[in-house]
Amino acid sequence: MFNVFIHRPVLSLVISLLITLLGLLALTQLPVTQFPDIVPPSVSVTTSYTGANAEVSAKAVVTTLERAINGVPGMTYMTSVSGNDGTSIITVNFNVGVDPDIAAVNVQNRVSTVLDELPEEVIKAGVGVEKEVNSMLLYLNILSSDQDADEKFIYNFADINILPELKRIDGVGYATIMGAREYSMRVWLKPDRMAFYDISTDEVIQAIRNQNVEAAPGKTGESSDRNSQVLQYVLRYTGKFNEPQQYENIVLRADKDGSLLKLKDIATIEFGSRNYSVLSKENGKPSAAIMLKQRPGSNAKEVIENVKKRMEELKVIAFPPGMGYTIGYDVSRFLDASIDEVLRTLIEAFILVSLVVFLFLQDFRSTLIPALAVPVSLIGTFFFMQMLGFSINLLTLFALVLDRKSVV
Repeated sequence: MFNVFIHRPVLSLVISLLITLLGLLALTQLPVTQFPDIVPPSVSVTTSYTGANAEVSAKAVVTTLERAINGVPGMTYMTSVSGNDGTSIITVNFNVGVDPDIAAVNVQNRVSTVLDELPEEVIKAGVGVEKEVNSMLLYLNILSSDQDADEKFIYNFADINILPELKRIDGVGYATIMGAREYSMRVWLKPDRMAFYDISTDEVIQAIRNQNVEAAPGKTGESSDRNSQVLQYVLRYTGKFNEPQQYENIVLRADKDGSLLKLKDIATIEFGSRNYSVLSKENGKPSAAIMLKQRPGSNAKEVIENVKKRMEELKVIAFPPGMGYTIGYDVSRFLDASIDEVLRTLIEAFILVSLVVFLFLQDFRSTLIPALAVPVSLIGTFFFMQMLGFSINLLTLFALVLDRKSVV
């Protein structure tokens, strides 16, 4: 068989060129990631039961959801964790090869069938179903030199102006800000005052819900067949409250003597954050840490370049004075180092193979054939990687380096 290629050099040349062209074409289309996508897909179901401890959350929420999710197509096993802050996370693991998007849809459908069985607090907070994305891309830290810009302001600025822009970049599979510092109206109840006025927490919550609403009152002056109206007015409701004073004047109860019990009589209201459990700082300054993960099948280096480009644009058009950002983690640095190592090894292999063969054969023409075989075999490898569904990652690049070193 090998005699055919020896006696037909033109055929050998054409095949080598074809392999090289196919390899170069595959190189432009292969996905680039830090690690290969070998982790089985998983879907997380997140719930929040305000005021409940871990045991109550497990019995009232997790058990119901696990019973509904169990047996979803492609599932292998699931685990659940409940905390004393009322948060529960159910992780559903699937077989390798299952489409993560289809798995998330199937889990969402199962969860929807038992929503009515969950506590009202859990339904109002929402049940989150998301597929797990494991390929880390970047860690961005948003910070400001302005002394008046606290962590709450930076978080909400990033959440409103930066995070939506990053989510729209092609190749970004998951983007979130670490911690929960959304603007929130905090109602700090006073137990002694509540006991004095004989009022419960449930009554306070119900009063806030009834009065802090977005309503459609309708309109007045509607015409009828018997009485036509010239003027019609659409009634407007003030809507949800956005000032502490508005919350303070919420009426909790009207007594028989005509006196009104208001929220300010039993509580302190302040404009704060939804959660204080996570503290984010960089070099002692308040910051908002944004975590980005890669969508499967995308090019990590290209996605990171697009993210950096968009961040520079936002810095010019959207950032207030004194605000900037830093990059705490960048996966492209590891990929660039591996690619540089492959290129350096290729050059070393080309030189050493050519030198050794020339010393033994003492003929330039005979030396040219094995010397050219090194880059042809390396570039052609990318074509077969694409055929077999591999990606360019640290492991495949390391394998290429070892292969070239073994040739040398």
